[in-house]
Amino acid sequence: MSLFITFEGIEGCGKTTQINHLTSYLERIHKPLLVTREPGGTEVGEKIRQILLSSENDRIDPMAELLLYAASRVQHYREVISSALAQGKIVLCDRFADATLAYQGYGRGLDLEWIEKIHSQTMANVRPNLTFLLDLPVEEGLKRAFKRMENQTNKEDRFEKEALDFHRRVREGYLVLAKRDPKRIIILDGLKDEQTLHREIISHLPEGLRG
Repeated sequence: MSLFITFEGIEGCGKTTQINHLTSYLERIHKPLLVTREPGGTEVGEKIRQILLSSENDRIDPMAELLLYAASRVQHYREVISSALAQGKIVLCDRFADATLAYQGYGRGLDLEWIEKIHSQTMANVRPNLTFLLDLPVEEGLKRAFKRMENQTNKEDRFEKEALDFHRRVREGYLVLAKRDPKRIIILDGLKDEQTLHREIISHLPEGLRG
């Protein structure tokens, strides 16, 4: 049974931790899976990721930023995700198209219809089967994010360094998207402890995947 699951949320929301927990769980019950991320997931995508997430590139124009994300996503889906789904795998992806609407649309203020049109034209409007949105206050998320980066040499901190108002717009954007598509996007309280969140995520999986 193929299944496309994405994890979304502001910086420091705990996506990576929950992806790791879910990966371990699915491996224990012997489900074939692929774990990947955006931007990235391919050789081309990882190079684009270096451009987009390095604070050295803080002068990227918002439209250029949007198109770089779109380019990475097209390569990622066509080269990696679509073939994994065709093989019957469960795909866990750290961010996907919802992130572009939240960050470049609500955060940067780019036209939402234009962003949707780009996705429709380049990706045939592909959507995940299930999305977990880990929600928490931006101040807490940023505190966690900067703490996580303290010992990193190759810091991906361009978005973390944005103003608080930007992160608040992104968070609000995510909540609007979830309200618009509540059957797909499940809002989880990112302030809960990680084991509680993991159990809640398992409870929302299709019946055949619940232990």
